[in-house]
Formats: sequence, structure tokens, C-alpha cells
Amino acid sequence: MNLAAIDIGTNSIHLVIAEVTQRGNLKVLIDEKEMVKLGVGVFATNQLSQEAFERGIAVIQRYVQLADQFGVDEIITAATSATREAKNGGEFLDALARETGLTPHVISGKEEARLIFLAVRRAIAFGNEKVLVLDIGGGSTEATVGDQENIYFKKSIKLGVLRLLDMAGGKETLTKTDATELLGHIKLAAEEVMKEVLAEGFTKVIGTSGTIRALGEAAHLAGKGSSLDTVNAEVVSTKELSKLSKKLLKMTLEEREKVPGISSNRADAIHLGSMLLVNLLEMSQASEITLCDASLREGLILDYLDSLGRKQTILGPEGNLRYRSVLHLALRYQSDIEQKKHVAHLSLQLFDQLQQLHGMDDSARELLEFACMIFEVGHFIGFPKYHKHSRYIISNSRLRGFTNEEIALLGHLARYHRKSGPKKRHSKFKKMTKSQKYLVRTLSGIMRIAIGLDKTKNQWVDSLSCKWAEKQIIITVKGEENPDLEIWDAMRHRFVLEKALEREITIAAPDPVHL
Repeated sequence: MNLAAIDIGTNSIHLVIAEVTQRGNLKVLIDEKEMVKLGVGVFATNQLSQEAFERGIAVIQRYVQLADQFGVDEIITAATSATREAKNGGEFLDALARETGLTPHVISGKEEARLIFLAVRRAIAFGNEKVLVLDIGGGSTEATVGDQENIYFKKSIKLGVLRLLDMAGGKETLTKTDATELLGHIKLAAEEVMKEVLAEGFTKVIGTSGTIRALGEAAHLAGKGSSLDTVNAEVVSTKELSKLSKKLLKMTLEEREKVPGISSNRADAIHLGSMLLVNLLEMSQASEITLCDASLREGLILDYLDSLGRKQTILGPEGNLRYRSVLHLALRYQSDIEQKKHVAHLSLQLFDQLQQLHGMDDSARELLEFACMIFEVGHFIGFPKYHKHSRYIISNSRLRGFTNEEIALLGHLARYHRKSGPKKRHSKFKKMTKSQKYLVRTLSGIMRIAIGLDKTKNQWVDSLSCKWAEKQIIITVKGEENPDLEIWDAMRHRFVLEKALEREITIAAPDPVHL
């Protein structure tokens, strides 16, 4: 199996393509990097520049083509701080989905720290040591403490080379006043986190990311006069890095570009990175740092493989093409399959017991089951408006075995499983036929109640039964635990189904009110 991972970072966009061997090891086939500098100016303006926006799309398009040439089974994609913080970050993701078919997971700083640690742990043997891993990016710095088995501490600090460059007004060379002000900001932003790191305890500091590796190699060249065959596991002293930093802070951009070990693409902000790294090492009372060539992209692949290991029994050989296709989509966007199966179980009970009222056939029943499996895939992008993200992902996912109409209906069911119900003024809903509108109203109404009945995700509602009269439906829920919270949430979301079936709905625990 070949896998690709694309890390859409603030400073660089990286691609790694790896072969997963039969023994579960990773063999890197290709490792690419483009210094897109997506985050230039974003921390001052809260906007991705149009130039960076277009450059980022173009680079990722090339990466997708490269991945296709290697016949990868999956492209795992994550976006970090620049996309998280930019007001037009959503527009960038939408354009990326249109142009490449990818929907990156916008990860939090803590998640970024965890994934980086997974990669470092595979690249460097910790033995019995507890280590601090530092990663300096364009917009944030991740600090993680753990050992070979566990992660004990992870924090993201809003300090990165491009963020500091924005704070310095983009100046190529700092005055003493500029340097003092930036140093004060670094200490203000990082001091409390580093105190927590010290309290947690560690015996070694490991540094990853392009900035740290470049500084480590430049410090080694300056001190020993020889280049490193590989940066992985090489050790550089804080004293050497401090000496290098003092020189870099006095240099012009042109002078920094000529420093051995520093690429011209990093010269604009490497002096700021050196100031940040030295101060973090001093705050952590570390006399040296071990360099590591692992990174977020390897962590993405390792985490993906770990998720397959946890869920590999879910798909199984049985099931038709449509069912397998839906499950693959759910797994790809990290949905909790067992929880979604329970929601489907409750939804189908409602569908079957109310069939005489709604009058829909088995094809609608099947769509309901499929929609229950994938209604939350939009969580992969982010919680706000995730129901709309879900519709977008489903509509562009090319689900196998489904017609275009069925894919559109699945997207609408995901869209309307929460928040406001279908309305005539909604442009996409307005274009649907009368029968399609009825299906979406009824099935999304059923889903809302079923989702509410698993509010705590503990599967406390085992089954339900329905009775109805001319103006009323009573749904009685059964389970071993107290389902009060589930009933409360389901009652809050009953209005869509009430409107579709033109009956008032009551949801209750055993001891139902008899009609």
C-alpha cells in the first residue's frame, strides 16, 4: 500500500509518499517541499494574500498529480496555523477542494503537537528517556513531552518565524529596540508553557521542523567546519546556537543568504527563528538539542495507519459496493463508525414503524441508512457549520455505486440533520422536486430524533416503539440506563419531522401515555 501525506504549513507545503511494507514499516518513496510562505502577512492582516493563495493551490495540484503517478491508495492532508487563523482560510479550502478534490483537516495546535511526536518517536529511539520535542513552524511552536509509550504534555504556542516577521513589520534587519521588543514578546508568550514543561520533567530535547534543522546544520558548520550527512539524531549545543543567533541578528538579508546551511528561502526569517529557539532552550534549561528529520507529514501517515489498525475489522468482505463506499468515506474523515451504526439502527426503527405515515419505499430507507453513516464527515474540517461542510464533502466525494441524484440527496440529508430545517428560501433546496423535498424533510427529521436519542454517544437507548393517531405521534424509548438527556435533546429537534408528517410528536421513557 502506498500513502501520501500533504502538510499545508504556514511556511512550507510538504509532500511525502511512502510505501507501507508487509511488516508495517514505512519506506519513503519521495519527499518534496515548497516554501510557499502561505502565512506571510496573515498574522498582521488575518488574510491569506492572493499570491500565496494561488501559489498554494498550484503546489498542491502538482503534489496530487505526483501522488497519482505513484498510485497512492490515500492522500492524507492537514492544514495548520495560517489556514486556521486567516479569515479567508475557508475560501482557500473550498478552492482546494474544487481544484484538487482534497479536503484537508484543519488541525489544532495540540493535535499538530501530537502528530509530530508520533513521527519523532518513530525516527529516534527514546529508550527509557522522557523527552521534550520542539517544533518551530511559521505560525506556531509545538512543545510536547512524552516517552516511548505515552504523551504527558502538549501545548501550542503562538510563536513562529512568520508570525514574528509580521510583528517586526517585515523588516530585513532588526534594530536593538526591535530585538528587545520581540524578545519580550517571546518570553511573554512562552514563559508559562516552558514552566509547565519543566514541571513535567524530561531528560532530552529533540528539535524538528525545517527552521530548527537549518539552524542546527548552520551551527554545526560554523563550529566544526564540516557538513552533516544526515541531521537525524545529531546533537548541537545551545551555546553554538546562541553564537550563531547573535551573528544572524546583525546580518542583512543578503548576508544571511550566504550563511552555509541556510537556504535563501529561509533567510528572510531565520534570524527570528534563531532568537526563538535559543530562548526556548534557555527557558527549558537545556544545554543541547538533538536534531530530528521527522515531521508532521510522517505523523499523519502513522496516525492514519493506527486508525486502520483500530478499525480494520469494520469493513469486512461482506456488503455491497454502495455500503463499502460509504464506510470508506466515513473512515477517511475519521467518523466514529460504531456510533453512526447505532444512529442508523434507531433511524431505521423510526422509518419502519412510521412507514404507513410517510409512505416511502426501500430505496429511501437505504439512503437514510447511508446518510446516518456520513452525516458528520464535515467535522474533519471543523465544528462550525460542519453540517454544511458534510454536504460539500459528500457532494464532491464521487461515491461509487450512487447516481448523481442520490449523492445530492445524501448531501442534503447531512446538511439538514442539525440547525435550521429545510426552507423554501434555501437556494439548493428550492431547486429540488416536490418528492425530493418531501424525502429530505422526512428523512432528515428522522435523523434528528435518532441523533438526539444518542446525545451522550453511550448508546443508552436500545430500541423504540411508535404509536400514532390523527394529530399525534408518541415515541417510547427503551434502554437500561436513564435516557432523560437523550429524550430532552430529541424533543428539541422533533420539529422537522412534525412538519413533514403534520403531527405533534412526544418522546418519552417507558410508561407511555396511551392514546
